[in-house]
Amino acid sequence: MIRLKFHGAARTVTGSCYLIETERARVLVDCGMFQGSKTERGLNYRPFPFDAAAVSAVLLTHAHIDHSGLLPKLVKHGYRGRIHCTAATADLCAIMLPDSGNIQEMEVKQLNQRRSRRGQDEVEPIYTQQDAVDCLSQFEGHAYETWIAPAPGIRARYWNAGHLLGSASVEVEVEQQGSKPVRLLFSGDLGPDNKMLEHDPEAPANFDFIVCESTYGGRDRFERSEDGRREILAREVNGAAGKKGALLIPSFAVERTQELVTDLVRLMDGGQAPRATIFIDSPLASKATAIFVRHAGELQHGGDLTRAFTSPYVRITESVEDSKALARFTGFRIIVSASGMCEAGRIRHHLKNHLWQPSTTVLLAGFQAEGSLGRILQDGARSVTIMGEEISVKAAIRQIGDYSGHADGPELVQWVKERLPVGRSIFLTHGEEEGQRALAQDLRGLGLPHDCIFMPTLDSVYDLSGEACAFVAEDTHPRIDPAMVARFDSHNDMAELILDIKGTVDKAGGEKARAVILRRLRRALAGGDGTSPDATRRRPPVSGPSRRSRGWDEG
Repeated sequence: MIRLKFHGAARTVTGSCYLIETERARVLVDCGMFQGSKTERGLNYRPFPFDAAAVSAVLLTHAHIDHSGLLPKLVKHGYRGRIHCTAATADLCAIMLPDSGNIQEMEVKQLNQRRSRRGQDEVEPIYTQQDAVDCLSQFEGHAYETWIAPAPGIRARYWNAGHLLGSASVEVEVEQQGSKPVRLLFSGDLGPDNKMLEHDPEAPANFDFIVCESTYGGRDRFERSEDGRREILAREVNGAAGKKGALLIPSFAVERTQELVTDLVRLMDGGQAPRATIFIDSPLASKATAIFVRHAGELQHGGDLTRAFTSPYVRITESVEDSKALARFTGFRIIVSASGMCEAGRIRHHLKNHLWQPSTTVLLAGFQAEGSLGRILQDGARSVTIMGEEISVKAAIRQIGDYSGHADGPELVQWVKERLPVGRSIFLTHGEEEGQRALAQDLRGLGLPHDCIFMPTLDSVYDLSGEACAFVAEDTHPRIDPAMVARFDSHNDMAELILDIKGTVDKAGGEKARAVILRRLRRALAGGDGTSPDATRRRPPVSGPSRRSRGWDEG
């Protein structure tokens, strides 16, 4: 028996987690945190759909939190095996996972203060900073292209995925009694051809199954040269400088920040952008930069990165007090702060302080998942809710795709072509449904047997041991409705409705007009004539995330 279970990154770009199950072993590929709507984020708090103590080994593709972020929880709930990864991934996780635990502790503390005022029960963080520190002793770093035996009957090796320092595609061979081993390749996250710091992805060919990411399936970003990329960035910086306000760049602390700062300093040194202070407001980014400098010899443009972070333009804010003090600055300045999807971290405070100012520019420099605050801003929100407060969006919201860490559609197709032949099936994961369908269409005709391409839903199970790959319906028990993955949920809709009601009432011509609106709403809530006692009772306000509003106080 060989079964493959998709417990994350199934028609969504977060929560990467796949379980290979045989009679002799259970091997987990990634154990990532979910982001997006409250429904998806709620999965982080729920029990794993498997027994953590029964997992034999973990194969980690890279350090990003949507791939590694629930490893401390896995250990907390009984996992005692090794966490296998590349050496650089182990170094990055040593700073990223404790940082994640610290953020969760701080945010749950703030949440519980609000819940207490509402008379609600307190909640516990998914894991603490100490839980994250405790799990680090189980990490084991390996060199690329070196076979390891993580569990009985299974061997694996890592190949450079070109996505992040230490990122890897994982080649796995599973023994079968009386037959040749089943060969699988998990792409992990694949980098684009023009990634600033990373070399192009590598991997062998001739697999039975490939599990391939599809983040930018069907999209052609028309790759530009390095000079072309910097020209686009210079245009955005000059536009922001002309408004004489803050340029906020929500950025992943690990690699995206290092890439952006390297290019920003080069533009300023070359006179292509005005010289200004670049505040890096992320303690994690500071720690990550030290690791990147240590591994500079493994990177393209490693020397440029090292020089950029000694530039007089660059200032790193470590303490909370220094971060708060940035709100008092005036004039053109650049603030690069995590997180890249505006899901957590200090960027939320900067957005709260600056979004309402027309002089502000927000430059989104990466993929924004459905339901994230970054996606809501990208989609044209006129107001958002951050930490329980409604903020008007007067800032210019801009976007640059040239720093993406993901291969685009044509690059994904080319990567698959270079892995041929594929004997059995391809599973498309780590992408939203529209992109997956587009990539599936682009892959048809490549010589796959019967064009056998699957797009697994959350918690789906496939049997890989028969002549044909088979979906195992009786063992598939989704924790949430798969249709709610990568979708706005009722919390989004509720918050949008509240904002719409408030906006309509505020625009009403006077007290009489406002009373009419409220009376109609109460009648609608009562189901018609408004005669129910509840129909005229004053109701407390409700909050939550939406396309235009993100309810950060809901845990």
